[in-house]
Amino acid sequence: MISSSDILNGKILIVDDKEANVGLLEGMLRVAGYASVESTTDPNAVCELHRKNRYGLILLDLQMPGMDGFQVMEGLKKIEEDGYLPVLVVTAQPDKKLRALKAGAKDFVSKPFDLAEVLARVHNMLEVRLLHLETKKLYDKLVAEHQRLIELSAQPGAMVGVKKDERLVTPWFRSLRLRLPWLQLNLLTAFIAAGVIGLFQETIDRLLILTMFLPVLAGQSGNTGSQALAVTLRGVILGELDLIKEKALVMKEALLGLLNGALVGLVAAFCMYVVAAVKHMPNALMLSVVVFLAMISSCVISGALGAVMPLILKKLGADPVIASSIYLTTATNVASMGLLLGLATLLVD
Repeated sequence: MISSSDILNGKILIVDDKEANVGLLEGMLRVAGYASVESTTDPNAVCELHRKNRYGLILLDLQMPGMDGFQVMEGLKKIEEDGYLPVLVVTAQPDKKLRALKAGAKDFVSKPFDLAEVLARVHNMLEVRLLHLETKKLYDKLVAEHQRLIELSAQPGAMVGVKKDERLVTPWFRSLRLRLPWLQLNLLTAFIAAGVIGLFQETIDRLLILTMFLPVLAGQSGNTGSQALAVTLRGVILGELDLIKEKALVMKEALLGLLNGALVGLVAAFCMYVVAAVKHMPNALMLSVVVFLAMISSCVISGALGAVMPLILKKLGADPVIASSIYLTTATNVASMGLLLGLATLLVD
């Protein structure tokens, strides 16, 4: 919103080869409250002055020796790349008004000066100029936001090894070269998770029912970590995180993991009890307790890791957008499976 103060503080340049006209216009404007009024009698200096000061309004005389107002406007067009010239033409020749408007001037004021007319046209011109600048700033902001959204839309692909510079028309051999390293890394991390299961093979052989709940536990803890990861990445990309906020974020996501894990864990534990009871297993209650404790613990770990993983990678100089999801998936799988099988080994006879 443009205020009266904004208009009165707008930068104004008066250009006229006659000192008397300059003095008269300056006096009118200063008495009316305009605080930033400059002037020159040298038309050759106008472009450099505008390049330096970016005036909100230039009162420009058309008839000047050496360089007339039309030539000055041609020079100003090279500075104002968007084509908007904040020029109010001052002329005593009515036949040149139309030509001046076609040359880029936005309005005109006639000589001899009428005080009310000059002040009204100056006020309107400055208001329009300030509105134009605000609109341009908003447009630039929208363009920047659109570009940021495009970058964000590329993140899911980047997280699985599909780079931003890969397109539908990218040759298959280049796509293979871009994606294969991440798939190889993902394979390695999958072997780590498989190795954890192998450590508890005896428990699995004894309590085969646990295999039904391994993907449930891994899926819930993985989603918990992904939610925390998404919030953290947004903060990293937007530059919203400092050291204090980082610590608070990790604590918050761990707490959310605890609460969500407990609520989801109750449902999962009940399901485990029902399945085990139907199969007439004597340790049904303890199996449900194991599922409940494993769900809580794995969700706490996943939430904390989802928040801390991109922060660690950023500090190490790695791209948290590309690398976080692979490391987080491995960590949540190892934690959830290891906790379920480990607790079962310790607590279930």
